Amino acid sequence: MLSTGTLDWAWVDVAVPRPSDRLPGISMAGFRHRAPAHVDIAMVAHPSVTLLVDLSEKGIVYDTQGRRQRGSVVVGLLPGDLRAVSRGIGECLQIRLEPVVAAVMLGASTELSGTVVSLEDVWGRDAGRAEDRLRAAASWDERFTIAAEILARRLGARPPVDPEVAHTWRRTLTSRGRVRVDGLADEVGWSRKRLWSRFRSQLGISPKRAARLVRFDHAAHLLAAGHAAAGVATECGYVDQSHLHREVKTFAGLTPTAVAVAPWLAIDDVAWPTS
Repeated sequence: MLSTGTLDWAWVDVAVPRPSDRLPGISMAGFRHRAPAHVDIAMVAHPSVTLLVDLSEKGIVYDTQGRRQRGSVVVGLLPGDLRAVSRGIGECLQIRLEPVVAAVMLGASTELSGTVVSLEDVWGRDAGRAEDRLRAAASWDERFTIAAEILARRLGARPPVDPEVAHTWRRTLTSRGRVRVDGLADEVGWSRKRLWSRFRSQLGISPKRAARLVRFDHAAHLLAAGHAAAGVATECGYVDQSHLHREVKTFAGLTPTAVAVAPWLAIDDVAWPTS
């Protein structure tokens, strides 16, 4: 998700892939900022691992908890306070990976939770080669085709996560975080302890934390759509409005009122039409 206090979305071109370039569990969007000005974007927790491929000339700098990383990065789940800063006209390909896909594609995704690391640290020389191909492409359609080819090849390189873990994630997502771990353990025929251990070791997050993240994401969208905080708390299964306030503060560093007027969900329907 994108947030900003200085970026005018009217100066941002957003591109999305054709259906033929879409892969299960993967979403892509291309962004081009056309105004030669300073851009300061806050990124808020989202239930995915995110690849940000920097295609700009001057480079994008990511700042999290005082640590800076320039260029293309991988943002793990729960990255904390993260901002992206750039100057001048810039382009970026953003790729969202569902955790079960990230575990296969990135290998070390379980170690990425709460961190932001260079894409090169994860993909090695393949990161630079991918950047070069994407920069040389003549259009966003060509870039999406190249990215889909690269991602599909990496998907086939490693074994998938346990079916039980994948099922648990999908149920967490489709229930919008309103599901009990004990019930999921019964569904897959595992003990609660085994499910907790396998889920965390393969996705880098506990089932309960994953449910909280998914529920927060749903609540944030409802708040941004203009729903009252009290109603959002009820619909999303929070104990009360104070509970919602604490969770939003934990994941976004903002109050529900601030989330409701923040601009970072303003283009979600454009950038992520299949979400």
